Amino acid sequence: MPAQPVDQTGFSHLNIPFVIRQLGLLMLVLSLSIFAAAARGLIQWWLGAAPQDVAATKALLCAVAVGAALGAGLWLGGRRREAFMGRREALLLVALSWLAGALLAALPFHFWTLLGGPELSGHPFTSFVDCYFEAMSGLTTTGATVLGGHEGHMIGDLPESLLLWRAMTQWLGGLGIVVLFVAVLPSLGVGGKRLFQVEASGPKAPGVRPRIGETARALWMIYLVLTLCEVLALCLAGSSLFDAICHTFATLATGGFSTSDASIGGETAARQWIIVVFMIMAGVNFGLYYQVIHGRFRQVWTDPELRLYLGIMLAACVVVVACIASSPIATTGAPDAPFDPSTGDAVRHGVFQVVALHTGTGFCTADFNQWPFAAKAVLLAVMFAGGSAGSTCGGIKVIRILIAFKVMLAEIERVFRPNVVRTVKAGRVAIEPEQKLATLVYLLGIVMLFLIGTVLIMVLESAGNCSFTTAATASAATLNNIGPGLQGVGAIENYGWFSAPSKMVMCVLMALGRLEVYAILVLFVPRFWKGE
Repeated sequence: MPAQPVDQTGFSHLNIPFVIRQLGLLMLVLSLSIFAAAARGLIQWWLGAAPQDVAATKALLCAVAVGAALGAGLWLGGRRREAFMGRREALLLVALSWLAGALLAALPFHFWTLLGGPELSGHPFTSFVDCYFEAMSGLTTTGATVLGGHEGHMIGDLPESLLLWRAMTQWLGGLGIVVLFVAVLPSLGVGGKRLFQVEASGPKAPGVRPRIGETARALWMIYLVLTLCEVLALCLAGSSLFDAICHTFATLATGGFSTSDASIGGETAARQWIIVVFMIMAGVNFGLYYQVIHGRFRQVWTDPELRLYLGIMLAACVVVVACIASSPIATTGAPDAPFDPSTGDAVRHGVFQVVALHTGTGFCTADFNQWPFAAKAVLLAVMFAGGSAGSTCGGIKVIRILIAFKVMLAEIERVFRPNVVRTVKAGRVAIEPEQKLATLVYLLGIVMLFLIGTVLIMVLESAGNCSFTTAATASAATLNNIGPGLQGVGAIENYGWFSAPSKMVMCVLMALGRLEVYAILVLFVPRFWKGE
């Protein structure tokens, strides 16, 4: 690997041509994924599809052509620069991958409205901002949508090939399009390791193999196996193959896009429980599954993050179920027909919503806007908590909560025992001072970004149609990659009514949350572009 070029001031040059070349390769991989969704449309077209289905297939193929041309152009444009990838190059490539990847992922939605004729003239996807919002929400596994039952633009009215692509954006973003890139292009070498470490969630990368390419491929194999298992389970429970695939993509990616406005509220109790199980599994550090495969069960069970993750989830489920047991429940399939729940109904809906929001999946079976305040407060708390590091979840991550709690206890002890020097540990692992600082700074950053996002949404929606609760939970739901919030962005609502500037703010929040803040914020630091 050649040394990074250095200028006369001693600062290294940012190898932008090489970043552009790698971005081109990633665009080609993403274009291939769009073609996979178009393949279903081509089969329907050959069998005699409806005009809107044909338009959707054409839109997907046009997006493939644009993506392939763009990817090839970027790859050829960066061929002459030496192949070096330092940490700054990795940060830039990861940030551009998500920002530019959402642009490409949005094209099928917009092309469909251009090719679908005048009957689509009022569809939300005629606005490219709405298309970008939907694509960013998919790739970041947020699950917030501009679609809904308003003005007849229901989710289920989308052609199946577009619904499939919409679900695929989440599945690709679940473990990360950059991790996929590292898995399929192992020639990146050391650059691949840097990419993986920048993109991986949590304060530590979930490595399970000595070589980073092997790690990425191992994680994707686990992801594929879990995907196949859930599809099979849902089909055995009576789901159609198409719905099973789309809901599986959304579940394991903890994304939350459904094939209908009712989300999972229209599914049977058996299918809802299957989804609960796989949402919980998606919130676990995928590195632990590698340990299970190799029979290291004790190492898995003694993992402090896993124990805290399951403990928080269990406690939240108990509180929420107790709160709603004596309150009417309105399902998302019939929001205007609340009913008095049985014990089984209260347990099912309460557990489902806690797990869905704790893992950041964002699926809904009930309109929790109508639940008691205590239940909604618990749901908001688990939204911020998120799942485990190394999972597909958003949020702060349980390991950071554990570290912050341990540090706080240590500082309290120092107040009355200043001479005691105690090593702060998470399980049997000592927490380094750098990790303590990084965790506390990250928590502070999340709080600040949440507040800034809330204020910006309130200012941009100054017409008075956005309450503080709506703005605050919209900011929290997009920053933590959850999807639904409360009031105007609740379980049976959508984000289509926000202004274009508000949607772009939320797109930035989604990217910040998915890349854990720093990979985006560094782009605004002048020294990042000047040198190390």
